[in-house]
Amino acid sequence: MRDDRDEPRDRDEPRDRDDPGGRPARPGRRRGRGARKWPGVAVVLLALSLALLLLGRFFQLPGLGSLFGSDIHDRSGPAVLKSIQDMNRHEGALGTYQVVVDLEKDARFLPDAIRGTRTLYVATGSVSAYVDLAGLGRDAVTIDDARTTATLRLPHARLAEPSLNPERSYAVSKQRGLLDRLGDLFSDNPASERAVHTLAARHIGEAARESDLTTRAERNTTAMLQGLLHALGFERVTVTYT
Repeated sequence: MRDDRDEPRDRDEPRDRDDPGGRPARPGRRRGRGARKWPGVAVVLLALSLALLLLGRFFQLPGLGSLFGSDIHDRSGPAVLKSIQDMNRHEGALGTYQVVVDLEKDARFLPDAIRGTRTLYVATGSVSAYVDLAGLGRDAVTIDDARTTATLRLPHARLAEPSLNPERSYAVSKQRGLLDRLGDLFSDNPASERAVHTLAARHIGEAARESDLTTRAERNTTAMLQGLLHALGFERVTVTYT
């Protein structure tokens, strides 16, 4: 009976150095060891990159911040004119306000850690008070025969819409639940930012209505008109608001 172990080996057949019996080396053995090394090398390189990024950002090491820094490219198109509106009014006062908006949205049957957001936002905006001169009739201005006395009847001052200043407004903190964080991965959620801005504008408008901004606008408008008519030769100028 023939034994395979007694068969002569081919001289050109590769031998395994780790095998004392001199058995032929397995072709896939060395290749498997090299393939298993690549995932470890990739993990080490990734960890090294993250470490350099954190060092350059938080410790401000020279050279590392610029190596992993971000570039800003403005690819916006030109501004398009949509409409033009003639302004026949005199803005007599401008108030600047700041409000801290604390907006929280909760789910009814879920804890805040799962579903819910809370945004702390510091908003700075302005509101102008103006006197509308567009609707003045012929009886709004009365001049005597000697042209020394003038009486002006104007409408009361009004408040314009609040205007937020984006350069002086910023978010202090934003807490989000797990489901909200997962949703932000697929969407920028612009509705949340819009809700904060709308609430900030409403609070600023309420603060402007409670102030004396319209009274100051009427007083400044009166001073402007009196100075203008006095320069034209009028000795007595009376401005009333109805």
